[in-house]
Amino acid sequence: MSESQNARVLRIETMYASLLDELQMAWDEVGEMEEEREKTMLEIENECREVYKRKIDGVKEEMTRLRHAIADSEAKLMSICSAMGESPLYGRQSEQSGRSLKEEMGRILQQIEDMQKRKSERRNQFIQVLCDIQCVSDEINGRSEDISSDPEVDESDLSLRKLEELHRQLYTLQEQKRTRLRQIQDHLRNLESLCLVLGLDFRQTAFQIHPSLVESEGSKCISNEALNQLASSVQQLYETKIQRMQDLQDLLMTMLEYWNLMDTPVEEQQRFRNITSNIAATVSEITEPNSLSLELLEQVRTELCRLEEVKWSKMKELVLKKRSELQEICRKTHIVLEPDIVDENVMEAIESGEVNPENILEQIELEAAKVKEEALSRKDILEKVEKWFSTREEENWLEEYNQDENRYNTGKGTHLILKRAEKARILVNKIPGMVEALVSKTAAWESERKAEFLYDGCRLLSMLEEYTELRQEREQERRRKRDQKKLQGQLPVEQEAITGSNTSPLKPAASGKKSLKVTTNKRVASVSLPQTPRPGSPQSAKSNTPQSRLSRKIDQRF
Repeated sequence: MSESQNARVLRIETMYASLLDELQMAWDEVGEMEEEREKTMLEIENECREVYKRKIDGVKEEMTRLRHAIADSEAKLMSICSAMGESPLYGRQSEQSGRSLKEEMGRILQQIEDMQKRKSERRNQFIQVLCDIQCVSDEINGRSEDISSDPEVDESDLSLRKLEELHRQLYTLQEQKRTRLRQIQDHLRNLESLCLVLGLDFRQTAFQIHPSLVESEGSKCISNEALNQLASSVQQLYETKIQRMQDLQDLLMTMLEYWNLMDTPVEEQQRFRNITSNIAATVSEITEPNSLSLELLEQVRTELCRLEEVKWSKMKELVLKKRSELQEICRKTHIVLEPDIVDENVMEAIESGEVNPENILEQIELEAAKVKEEALSRKDILEKVEKWFSTREEENWLEEYNQDENRYNTGKGTHLILKRAEKARILVNKIPGMVEALVSKTAAWESERKAEFLYDGCRLLSMLEEYTELRQEREQERRRKRDQKKLQGQLPVEQEAITGSNTSPLKPAASGKKSLKVTTNKRVASVSLPQTPRPGSPQSAKSNTPQSRLSRKIDQRF
């Protein structure tokens, strides 16, 4: 007990003692009986006990109330701290520290007040994050509702962990928003590029998708609906670009065919040169403004209509021109055309309207394509045939040269003729091998293509066989003449042996000179080939056969 309390007790005891003395003096004067005095003292003691008891009960009630209030406050503090994910700063320490219940109550109330402030601040943070999340979510989901009240906050969990989760959620949504904005920008760039190429109004097209897409200020709509609709529009325009590109290229191909068909002047083509540059371009390569607009396609269609009218007016001329070109190709490749293509009556049928000139022109073009394809496979053989014909010219020249009795006479240019004769003999010796190789290659060609190799309407193998037979017959004729001349040379020698004693001394010399001349004639005859067969010979009997006619056709070339 403290000194102040001891002093207060002493003061009360002194006061009680003085009052008791004063009461004793009053009783003595009155002459109060002892029994009454005891009774009164008991009453005073009881009354004092009751007053103390009431006071003590009141204090105990106050103590109990304070303890309940402290417990409730501590529970409230614990609830706030638990909701914020924190521990209370102070525990209940009144009994250990000697503080009164009121002091403990004041301390706890102060803690509650501090935690309430922190909770309010934390709640405001939650509200801000939730508002941001709701705002970004509405932008992504396409909701434009005006939020007038704060979002509901779960008061039971205001911890930093929960706040961090909300911040992560907000960051994820903001990243998704940034991604969508990039996608919107990419789609808008593609949309603008496509509109530029297709000749469309970009702002009007974008406005029809969503008005916010053409606003330079303010946020653009990034909802799923707007993004999907924008992507769908870009895809539709891209498909439209592909379709128009294909249409334009088809039109340009037809235009080029008309130009080539009618030999359109370059000056007339110049107006569409910028357009025809896209005839083989890919979709990504076509980026020029209005290069696939409807107006441009209409211009090309109009030009095609004009060219088609011109084509019909020049169809006869075109048919004649294409037929001449086809005939020239066939002449160079030695291919015989079908009779219905070269028939002159076709032109009369075109003029009379009985035949569609386009069908004839198409037939000529198909035949020309067929001839060109066949010409590629015939090229190697034709080169060998031309070489064979060239060698035959040298062979014929050599035959004529060998039959010339004055070929050894000296004169101007004789040495050049002798050199040519020597080269001709070398070439002629190569003819059998040349013919054999040509026969092998031609047979392989016919076996591969299941058709006969015709040269100006005649089968080449038949021509080669005919030539081989003629060459063999000429060789037999040479041997026959050589044997005949040998017999003619031996007869004068035998006659001279029989009548040799009757000759003059000068005859042997003359006879020797004549023998030399005969020998010389024999050498000349040995290298000569007759140009025409003798009447009645086997060769003459064959002169009217198809093969001999084929041979004469070959010889007419030379």
